[in-house]
Amino acid sequence: MSGTTEGGLKAAKTNRKLHGKNFYAEIGRKGGQNGHTGGFASEKIGDDGLTGFERAKIAGAKGGHLSRRGAKK
Repeated sequence: MSGTTEGGLKAAKTNRKLHGKNFYAEIGRKGGQNGHTGGFASEKIGDDGLTGFERAKIAGAKGGHLSRRGAKK
């Protein structure tokens, strides 16, 4: 039953039973508290001297360069 809607609902019910009714809210809160980097949207200049946008641009170029698609014909 794993990977089905029915299995997911059953797992959610079990999680709430074992860990309390606020289980999903609690893990979401913990995840939100851990994020402090700002990611690619950050305007702050990082240790590498780049803003988030510049870092994203470089990462995208690397990914595009490694693309498995052939050249446009």
